[in-house]
Formats: sequence, C-alpha cells, structure tokens
Amino acid sequence: MADCLFCKIISGDIPSNKIYEDDKVYAFHDIDPKAPTHFLVIPKEHIVSCGEVTEEQEAVVGHIFSVITKLAKEMNLGDFRVVSNCGESAGQTVFHLHFHVLAGRNFTWPPG
Repeated sequence: MADCLFCKIISGDIPSNKIYEDDKVYAFHDIDPKAPTHFLVIPKEHIVSCGEVTEEQEAVVGHIFSVITKLAKEMNLGDFRVVSNCGESAGQTVFHLHFHVLAGRNFTWPPG
C-alpha cells in the first residue's frame, strides 16, 4: 500500500533499525520503546490488522510467532509480552498488522 508507513519501511523508503528479515516478515526496533527491549514483527504482505486476517494468511501469522520465538531466544529475553492492537480505539496507529515484542521490565495487568 503506497501510503502505509510499514510498507515504506519494508521497501527501504523509510530507514529502520532492522533485526530480522526473510521472505515473509520484517522485524525492527520500535522508535519509541516502551520497555528496554521493544521491537515489532510485521508481515511483508499488507494486512490491515489482526481483525482482517483471512484463512489464506494464517500461515504468515503463524510464521510471525515462530520468528518472535526465535528472536526472543537469540536475545535471551526470558519473559516477554506480545501485543497487537486491533483498531483505532484499541490503540492501533499504523494500519498494517504488527506485533510489539516487549521485555526487560515487569509488566502489569490489565494494561492501559
């Protein structure tokens, strides 16, 4: 999608601090971290949010979680939180499916 911030990051039009990339997903450090470790994992395919995932996209979402696990182990994160906001009132500001991975501090429940 031409005006999508994350699509522009994936294409290299906007720089990012990349930590992982393969043919399906891209991972990079958040520019406004909310924890000592805070990165995002996004599909290269433009999907608006978790509320828009189709059966045909199940494999890429599963792959995202495999990548999150791989990166968490490589980074020795121990406990971590994964967050995906779905819709504007839930806090989604970039309408491209993305998963925040946060670690390095204690988290409370409920959030926000």
